[in-house]
Amino acid sequence: MRVVVAGATGAIGSRTVVRLRDHGLEVVPVSRSEGVDVTTGKGLAEALRGAEMVVDVTDAPSRAERTSTEFFGTATGNLLEAAASAGAEHYVVLSLVGAERVRAGYFRAKSLQEEQVRRSPVPHSIVRATPFFETVETVSRSAAHSDGVHVAPVLLRPVAADDVAAAVAHAAVGVPLFGAREVAGPQEYRFDDLAAKLLAARGETREVFTDPHAPFFGAVLGERSLLPEADAHLGHTTFAQWLAQR
Repeated sequence: MRVVVAGATGAIGSRTVVRLRDHGLEVVPVSRSEGVDVTTGKGLAEALRGAEMVVDVTDAPSRAERTSTEFFGTATGNLLEAAASAGAEHYVVLSLVGAERVRAGYFRAKSLQEEQVRRSPVPHSIVRATPFFETVETVSRSAAHSDGVHVAPVLLRPVAADDVAAAVAHAAVGVPLFGAREVAGPQEYRFDDLAAKLLAARGETREVFTDPHAPFFGAVLGERSLLPEADAHLGHTTFAQWLAQR
């Protein structure tokens, strides 16, 4: 079975390629380094020729709403068109938990991307992931102010990139969901507490301030905006295990 992975060189894409090959599939990586550009469509038709499945783990160059909306509108549109022309039987896209209820920032861009996928004639599966540990680490750096780091007290179940890739690969080899499946980490934290643990683990002395108005991916969130549904698939990697691997 031939599967095309768009965004194959990213943190999730590279891991997904490995997982799919472990399933015995013929995997075609799609990225600019492979001579394929999802935003211009260059090389897409050739890359997707004969593809039975397309896995879309592309990501926007920015979390800003306008930039990410424009990127997904163009890139996902090109991928879906090429997938339909190739006769692909399954389109799997990676999204994020909260996309269906947070209508601002990057969440809105992902929600619009999901709508594109649902409108396509290609059978689809949507995998929504909670924030990655790597994302929490990045935010704990980028949320710095002169007095310290400002983080909202929202609840979340952060997940390892490896566990997300496993969930995406599992969805790809299954029958199309025509809907969404969620994947989350095994433990629940409060975002500000987790940010403090990350900074301490890195030996940083900056103070973490609890700020309910601190945005995440361009949106101000409610306490439970990032929590998955009760039937979400839970990954195996704990925060302590992830830290040890780092």
